[in-house]
Amino acid sequence: MIIILLPSSDYDPTESGVIWQALVDNGFEVQFATPNGEKSYADKRLTEIGFSLLSPLLMPQKPAMKCYNAMIASKAFQQPISYQQVDIDNVQGLHVPGGHAQGMKTLIESSTAQKLIVDAFKKDLPVATVCHGVLLLARSIDSDTGQSVLHGRKTTGLIKPMELAAWAMTWLWLKNYYRTYNISVATEVKRVLKSAKDFKQGSILPIKDSVRKLNGFVVQDGNYLSGRWPGDCYTLAQRFIDLLKSKKI
Repeated sequence: MIIILLPSSDYDPTESGVIWQALVDNGFEVQFATPNGEKSYADKRLTEIGFSLLSPLLMPQKPAMKCYNAMIASKAFQQPISYQQVDIDNVQGLHVPGGHAQGMKTLIESSTAQKLIVDAFKKDLPVATVCHGVLLLARSIDSDTGQSVLHGRKTTGLIKPMELAAWAMTWLWLKNYYRTYNISVATEVKRVLKSAKDFKQGSILPIKDSVRKLNGFVVQDGNYLSGRWPGDCYTLAQRFIDLLKSKKI
């Protein structure tokens, strides 16, 4: 069983749908978990409302939206469980998508979700995450060490140039829509690492990968995989599948 942790709302459709599609296409059973066991949908600005003239740049690509629409129509999506109901002993791996709108805080700030992450790392389960999802891991503190599960690990996450560029382009009418917190994802994550050099940035050019061109930037450290933004998700999905299959041998 692979668990995909979702907030109550506002996650990114690409960062959830693309990974879900890859998992089911490769025969993995997926269970969704939300704060209270209720269905959770992606950020409506990314799925419906759009960004006017900036939509071609900021909206998900059509293949990714096809994955998301298939995901929300699936039986598993329609029957989520709560974070509290996740039985970590029956979990093969975890995926944590990102998203920047305010609903993401119900995942990032959840003590129950944080404990699930700590337990997953203690069991050395494959864990994949991307963008703001990395913040959940950064805030998941192992009580045995007093440190984040990312302390001593190499990781990436939403890089500052990407976060600030999206915020600057939309600030005039959306204000802080692209700023979930007052400090950037990269700044917060670096604070919990053993060394700031363990945060890997990759190229700042917004080049998106695809199912045919797996050129996204993904950082792997043992059973932990991280990506920066939706443009890395096809690569992240394939690397997650490869990791999960290697564990079944």
